[in-house]
This record gives sequence, structure tokens and C-alpha cells, in this order.
Amino acid sequence: MPVTQDSGKRPPLDRTRLTSPDADLPPDLVVEVVEEAPSTNALVAERARAGAAEGLVVVAEHQTAGRGRLDRSWETPARSALTQSLLLRPTIQPADWPWLPLLSGYAVAKALRAEGIAADVKWPNDVLVRGRKVAGILVERVETPDGPAAVVGIGLNVSQTDAELPVQTATSLAIETGTAPDRTHLLLTMLSTLYEAYAAWSAGGEAGTARLRASYAAACATVGEDVRVDLPSGEVLTGRATGIDAEGRLEVEGPSGRTVVGAGDVIHVRALDR
Repeated sequence: MPVTQDSGKRPPLDRTRLTSPDADLPPDLVVEVVEEAPSTNALVAERARAGAAEGLVVVAEHQTAGRGRLDRSWETPARSALTQSLLLRPTIQPADWPWLPLLSGYAVAKALRAEGIAADVKWPNDVLVRGRKVAGILVERVETPDGPAAVVGIGLNVSQTDAELPVQTATSLAIETGTAPDRTHLLLTMLSTLYEAYAAWSAGGEAGTARLRASYAAACATVGEDVRVDLPSGEVLTGRATGIDAEGRLEVEGPSGRTVVGAGDVIHVRALDR
């Protein structure tokens, strides 16, 4: 679908609306907007070490050296995306930390679906629309004097044209809908959905994790797909993704039987033929 917005006239975020006491945000969230930053994750990690409270959000109008999973780097045109990082200070058990990236991807997809966009998740937390990546998420653990913190970095493609995207497997909301949505509204929706999901999960104990597992599996486009997984060891695993285990790992049924994958780059094999 063609993009109707002039890519050279992208409006800024509404800082007054984002910082207003009447902003439609959970009370613990505090949003700061910067014009340019190499990496919002790096900024928030620094603030976390300096004692910043849970709920700090830093949003960059132009992120020049963003980082993704597997040490990938990327840059987007100014005001064409939503690039932000959220500081969390989880009190969960160490064994539950691997669920944070999955929860983040699930929440972003849920927020987009609430806006009428048919989004789902590719394990562990890439957000897809019609099989193309519209958002990437990087969750980093940061050791601080006040205990471990989590920095949740999210990059959502909003108004990029095809020519501005780094790879053919990426997309933007403008490409998918024909117009660029209001970034301020999207940011408020996304942050509220994510923080509310996090709060419910972290307070829910084992039952909360079981609910998250079921919800995530239902929204995960990888489950049921034939996949190729490039493992950190350099090995390649192929098979059918059959589910998500109790630790958030991807279950793959392959030639040698069932394998659980805790880390790796997943490719939906069927998508290559579309």
C-alpha cells in the first residue's frame, strides 16, 4: 500500500501531551523526549546506574546508533519511528527474567492490535504485520547499586517508506495502513499496555507466568510454522515450531526429535516462499 505522508514533513512528538499530569499513562511512568541519541538503551542504562526509579522512559526523535538482538545496528530517519527505552526494576525470581523479552513483544503486538493493526509476534519478540517486521525489541539487564534493572528498548517503524527500510523483510505502519498514525497516541498506548502487562505478570507469581505463556503462545506467529533456527553455536536447526515451554523457550520438533531453543535467530521457512 503506498505511503501518503510526505516523508519530509514528519511531525514531532507532542511533548506537552506526553508530560501532562493528564496523560493517559500509568502513574509510575515518566516520559522524557530527546531530539537525538545514539541509543536510548544506553541512556536509560546510565540513568539506572545513577539511581533512576522504575518507570523512566526516554524517547529519541532520531536514534543514530540503535542496537538490536544479536548485536545488530540500525538507524531510522528522524521522526519516522518510535524509538524508546523503559526502565524496570523487577522483583521477580531470577528464573523468570527470560520472560521479559517475550512479554515486551507480546504487549507491543497487543497495543497495535488495539489500534486495528493485525500484528503478531515472531519468537522471541519481533513484532510482525503480514509476516514483515514492524518492531524490534532489545531487553538488557543492568547491574546497579540498587539491584538488577531491566532496560526495555523498542523500535517501531511508523512512517518509513519502502526505500527507507533496511531490508525487504521489514515494513512500517504507514506502508501497511496507507497513512502514518499519530506517534504520540501510539506511544501512550504502547507504554500503557506494556507497563500494565508487566505489573500484572510480576505480581501474579506462577499463575501470572502461566497466563502470560498461554497469551504469548496464542499471539506467536512462530508456533505452527516450519522454521530454521541459526543457533549461537553456529549450528542450524530445522523443524516445526510446536509451542513455548514453561521457561519461554521455543519448542521445535525436528529430524532428531524435540529440541528447546533458548536463543537463536528464527526464520519462518514458509515466509521465504511468499
